[in-house]
Amino acid sequence: MSLLEMEHDRVVHPVDIIEHIAGIHDWVFERQDADEISISVKGSWTDYHVSFSWMENLESLHIACAFDLKVPEARRAEVKQLITQINEQLWIGHFDIWSKENMVLFRNAHLLSGGAEVSPSQCEALLNSAIESCDQYYQAFQFVVWAGKPASEALSHVIFETIGEA
Repeated sequence: MSLLEMEHDRVVHPVDIIEHIAGIHDWVFERQDADEISISVKGSWTDYHVSFSWMENLESLHIACAFDLKVPEARRAEVKQLITQINEQLWIGHFDIWSKENMVLFRNAHLLSGGAEVSPSQCEALLNSAIESCDQYYQAFQFVVWAGKPASEALSHVIFETIGEA
């Protein structure tokens, strides 16, 4: 038996930690089963639908963060171009189109190989990273889908940094 084949007993189930965090923040959530939870989180621009899934076989806590933005077929190629340009800038996680629903989502995973335990602060960091990424690029997706802007122009409008205060 290799080390990868060994089963590890976890002290706390990773999704239990997420449920506890959702409860502390008074977020609406639904626990589909022991390994999955969906949370509604208010962002700067819109509400996000966040799903955490524990994948035992991969020993990985997966997060998917989506927002209500259906991509019309006519704008799909430009949205894919925008996703490529955004993903080139991200160090953690990535955006994708969920083909089945034609929705944009942000995805990431936290590996817990070898029975490693996840902490509440790691779970919050995973969630915060997803929300911050969605907040940062939400308007670019809006510009491409609803305003018909090209990806590079939409992205240039959202990546500027403000220095100082007005």
